[in-house]
Amino acid sequence: MQISGKITHVLPERSGVSQRSGTEWRCGSYVVETLEQYPKKCNFEVFGTDKIQQFNIQVGQLLTIDFDIDAHEYNGRWFNSIRAWRVAPYDPAAIQTPNADGTFAPAFPPAQPAAAPVAGPAAAPAPQPADAPVPQQPAAPAADVFSESTDDLPF
Repeated sequence: MQISGKITHVLPERSGVSQRSGTEWRCGSYVVETLEQYPKKCNFEVFGTDKIQQFNIQVGQLLTIDFDIDAHEYNGRWFNSIRAWRVAPYDPAAIQTPNADGTFAPAFPPAQPAAAPVAGPAAAPAPQPADAPVPQQPAAPAADVFSESTDDLPF
């Protein structure tokens, strides 16, 4: 998953020693606020000394964060973990904008169906250009809700 926004908080690092392997670990926590009309905040973690140093996240930076979401249970309660695996500078050109009709273009072009064997020249439909608009079917006529009905219910 991915989120873009401005870093608003850099929380204190946590560290410790693994009980299984005895190796030391570090985990940095950060808060990002999205750049939407109604901004949302998300707390995410970066695990590992090498990643913390590589990403070098600072308050005020505009970043795009790729992350994984996982949940774990502890004493009968469930907790979410949002862990970043890639952090890059924010690129507004990479954000997908809606088309004029409010829909988004697909990330990948739709798959083309396999060509069916043709029985004769009349069996094949005329080829359509890729950018041709899809013809709209006329809407079915709406039922007349004010006409007399056969039931005698008052509503």
